Amino acid sequence: MNSPNAKPSDKLLRDPPDFSLVLGGPLFQFLRRAHLSDDALELALQRIVVIALLAWLPLLLLTALEGQLIGGSAAVPFLMDAEVHIRFLVAVPLMIGAELVVHHRMRWLVKQFLQRNLIPESALPRFDAAIHAAFRLRNSVVAEVLLIALVYGVGILIIWRLYMALEAPTWFATPYTEGYKLSLAGMWYVYLSLPLFQFLLLRWYFRIFIWVRFLWQVSRIELNLVPTHPDRTGGLGFLAGTVYAFIPLLMAHGAFVAGNIANRIFHLGSALPEFKGEVALMLVFLLFVVLGPLLVFAPQLAAAKRKGLNEYGALAQRYVREFDAKWLRGGAPADEPFVGSADVQSLADMGNSFAVVQSMRIAPISKDAVLRLAAAVVVPILPLALTMMPLEELVKKLLGILF
Repeated sequence: MNSPNAKPSDKLLRDPPDFSLVLGGPLFQFLRRAHLSDDALELALQRIVVIALLAWLPLLLLTALEGQLIGGSAAVPFLMDAEVHIRFLVAVPLMIGAELVVHHRMRWLVKQFLQRNLIPESALPRFDAAIHAAFRLRNSVVAEVLLIALVYGVGILIIWRLYMALEAPTWFATPYTEGYKLSLAGMWYVYLSLPLFQFLLLRWYFRIFIWVRFLWQVSRIELNLVPTHPDRTGGLGFLAGTVYAFIPLLMAHGAFVAGNIANRIFHLGSALPEFKGEVALMLVFLLFVVLGPLLVFAPQLAAAKRKGLNEYGALAQRYVREFDAKWLRGGAPADEPFVGSADVQSLADMGNSFAVVQSMRIAPISKDAVLRLAAAVVVPILPLALTMMPLEELVKKLLGILF
């Protein structure tokens, strides 16, 4: 039984909660009641199948009914629309699957902060408050209602109509001077399928906002960083691993960008190099979205590195002076052998410790993480290189580069 005088921080130490950006919100509760999820976000395959087919299958049936499945009057029949298939059969499943990956990767986050004694005892209430603030925002009904309003008010009426839709007759709409005339399939696409996709996407950005806010609040706490920690980030190295949880989400972005580019190549006569600016901009944006939140710890890590260099520099100076006086200036006892002396090993250990402090990074971000995240965005776009040259020639060029 809990003591009536127990503080919230006592409960936090005794039973730290799992940290999750995805276990909450009205949609999560609806999926639980529909038996498409449980408290641990299992049943991912069922969710992927049901949600993806809800967005895509009616489009297939309605275009078949309207004669726009393969041929018909549309310049872009349904089965030839690469963007719609990639969006709903690749990107949507990746976004749904990313929830399970992020949940499992981040659930131990609170325990890591506590087990490594990074949070001073006096700051435990602030840490606990940051955790519960993140959970309240994650579970907000108002937030998801606003996301839906944003999807229909901005995502569909402005962004998609003005910047994303093809300027050619398609299976879902025929463009006119004053706008578009939607087919039956187009109505389902514009008012249900696209909003569903955009809601899932915006909800991920909302979760990343919660993540940024939580990290910023934690970074305001004076953490117990250790400059000589072997992870080269004062003990925050475990945060570097959290970015890999977002790889499926980045692949989803790469996939729907690839679908949009593919339609313009296949149906509007564009060429892949025309989109290198858009791809580069998307890549930079996504790397910033995923890696940028970790930069909130840069001031503390930089301060810890400066302090460590000063303290370990002074300690090293004192040690080498004593070593010099003992072994080079005749201060060692006559009966103490130099070979095998622990002083030499201690000198090497001191050098290693100082080198660790010198190589300390000011953000828990590694080169490997940057490369993997960039690859996750670019890989779905690479098959479009086949539109520029035959597969055989492309393979030869790749082999020539590698070997």
